[in-house]
Amino acid sequence: MISHKIVPNISVDCVIFGFDFEKLNVLLVERELKDEKSGEILIKDHTLAGYHIFEDEDLDSAAARILKGLTGLDNIFLEQFGAFGQLDRVSSPKDKMWLDYIKKGFADRIITVGYLALIDNTKVTLTLKDRNVAWFPVATVKDMEMAFDHKYLFYTALEALQRKVKVEPIAFQLLPDYFTISQLQKVYEAVLGTSFDKRNFRKKVAQMHYVIPLRKKQQGVPHKPAQYYLFSREVYEKTRKARISFII
Repeated sequence: MISHKIVPNISVDCVIFGFDFEKLNVLLVERELKDEKSGEILIKDHTLAGYHIFEDEDLDSAAARILKGLTGLDNIFLEQFGAFGQLDRVSSPKDKMWLDYIKKGFADRIITVGYLALIDNTKVTLTLKDRNVAWFPVATVKDMEMAFDHKYLFYTALEALQRKVKVEPIAFQLLPDYFTISQLQKVYEAVLGTSFDKRNFRKKVAQMHYVIPLRKKQQGVPHKPAQYYLFSREVYEKTRKARISFII
């Protein structure tokens, strides 16, 4: 049974990336603090989905609990991408003001373990409680104010995701069972933040034996129907040693 007694110097932060078939997004939590007397906004920025762990739970359980508590998202595969313990993680004036305001007994120095996930955010509904949580295009993060070192954590997670998507077939989990090459290209362009030449991309895909062409095409489209493909996990596992990188 969870004791709900926090570990004051250990937290987890979840960087949840979502693809909506047009762009890559990230899930952020709004942080706002107003002066109780004047109503003046003292702090207004965003954080990742994170909090401290409890004394009687492990890191993975804490990450799942925190994510569900803030967003309602459940059964999301989370993967660690790093641990962060810089001396100045919580040393800025606004962050000290925030920690003093919430009075949760956190330590002056906090080590956090980062988790990331990649999901189809069109298939999930956020269950909002007492915090404003929303999806933001990753391209907008550079101009946003973020708490603590969360912008650094975000970019570290993005780099980890981009490395992973180049050598593992995680992007296929965002696609329907049958997909077109254009849909596949759009996923990789969104995650990697770049654009590929269509002809070169098709040549690269043709080398991947686990991307299976089907005798099936689009129907009811105003343009030339595109051929459908499917991803074969079985073929992928059999040909792991001959995997092709998506570095194009």
